[in-house]
Amino acid sequence: MKIHNGWLKNVTHIPSPHYDERPETTVPSLLVIHNISLPPGQFGGPYINQLFTGTLNPDEHPFFDEIKHLRVSAHCLIRRDGEIIQYVPFNMRAWHAGQSSYQGREKCNDFSIGIELEGTDFEPFTENQYLALAKITKLLITQYPLIAHNITGHSDIAPNRKTDPGPYFNWSHYKEKLKTFK
Repeated sequence: MKIHNGWLKNVTHIPSPHYDERPETTVPSLLVIHNISLPPGQFGGPYINQLFTGTLNPDEHPFFDEIKHLRVSAHCLIRRDGEIIQYVPFNMRAWHAGQSSYQGREKCNDFSIGIELEGTDFEPFTENQYLALAKITKLLITQYPLIAHNITGHSDIAPNRKTDPGPYFNWSHYKEKLKTFK
């Protein structure tokens, strides 16, 4: 796996319109891990892609009416089977963190990369997801070395608003997987 012009090579690209330029001279220095499922608790299907591309049909599920106004994206999604989908190049600002703060720095979207894991707060993630996340993380660290010391969950940068990646995200297992990719 390699990065070219901010895009991972050999993964699915579904460009999102929900991104913009990072502030001038800002380089990614934080990795934020999220979870998402649409409809909530259901995996598979086209709905996450539709949310991140602004094409979600609110008539397809009652929950979608609640989120139809959102203009959000992440840099990548890792599906349950480990498939990686990229929506926004890493050198651009994806809209994943919202109102947030990390170590006193506000507006985490400005300096972070957001990776979504297809999942919920209520069940474990898959081994394929941990492997894919570890591979991407190692690659990002080679491109953006400051990320090595700045990896966190959405709940840590927006603690009163967000709970993801949730209690079933196994941080120690993820860190062990990172060691296997030198």
